[in-house]
Amino acid sequence: MPDVGPVPALRHDWNQSEVEALFALPFTELVQRAATAHREHFDPAEVQISTLLSVKTGGCPEDCGYCPQAQRYHTGVEATKLMDADDVLERARAAKAAGASRFCMGAAWRSPKDRDIPKVAEMIRGVKALGLETCATLGMLSAPQADALKDAGLDYYNHNLDTAPDFYGDVITTRDYQDRLDTLTHVRDAGMKTCCGGIVGMGESRAQRAGLLRTLANLPAHPDSVPINRLVQVAGTPLAARNTVAELDSFEFVRTIAVARIIMPKSMVRLSAGRETMSDELQALCFLAGANSIFHGEKLLTTGNPDVDHDAKLFERLGLRPMQLTEASSCSDTVHADITVQNAA
Repeated sequence: MPDVGPVPALRHDWNQSEVEALFALPFTELVQRAATAHREHFDPAEVQISTLLSVKTGGCPEDCGYCPQAQRYHTGVEATKLMDADDVLERARAAKAAGASRFCMGAAWRSPKDRDIPKVAEMIRGVKALGLETCATLGMLSAPQADALKDAGLDYYNHNLDTAPDFYGDVITTRDYQDRLDTLTHVRDAGMKTCCGGIVGMGESRAQRAGLLRTLANLPAHPDSVPINRLVQVAGTPLAARNTVAELDSFEFVRTIAVARIIMPKSMVRLSAGRETMSDELQALCFLAGANSIFHGEKLLTTGNPDVDHDAKLFERLGLRPMQLTEASSCSDTVHADITVQNAA
């Protein structure tokens, strides 16, 4: 097995064998290394809380095999129009009152039309005025669209890679991997922070999970937030219909969190979709392994999520507290770290 040695603080040149070697460490050794990396950059007792709202649900033309919002699948998700800004702000106020410091708005588009951008910009400005960090996930963006969202005050843009390059075609055929990388480039060039992660448990191998994390860590800049979603199998989607995808082993999920923390030590690592089915004990192991962000609220776009009261009780039991948004970090140059996929963003 290749020597995994001491892990440097920041790298963008990870090779596959190094990342696989981290996955192969004894579980307790891996978690200890991840916890050490976490403490070098964060207060381990703080967890950043975000709320995600679907501002435009269903009707997406893409064929992502996990997604109940694809119009080609029969999942019971009804397509809706883009919400009014006033309704979005009402939900944002409620999220802030429940302890959220970041509010993410998701729309089920392949990519927004130029005429949609002013409407989303109005939402962004309103949420920003409430003192919340802003995040959006709207599909692929052009460079001018990214600039317009930045001008409106958007802090984070979510665009997940979903999985490793060599497994991507097994899950999605209507969008290329390079399309995702191009959107991330537009977002970075516009001066926004990136929220970029993936989904595990879709039938990929451990090597492919390592490949996803390696790709994220080798981007020109590490994502500010790295959402790790555990597949939620929604009836009517291809991944649920195959009946061949078993739920990812809990310890393997924790390993994924730990490796993400080690190779992207300054990023927020978020527990995203699938948290509804995670035991409190599994979530506690994830926090120990370096997860320091969650989505708060009863829904992630169209899938379930633990409710606010349950999260508050879990935080109390674990001695955790919500990360507070400081005045410095609420401006456009913050260093905090968000999506999810449909399986959260």
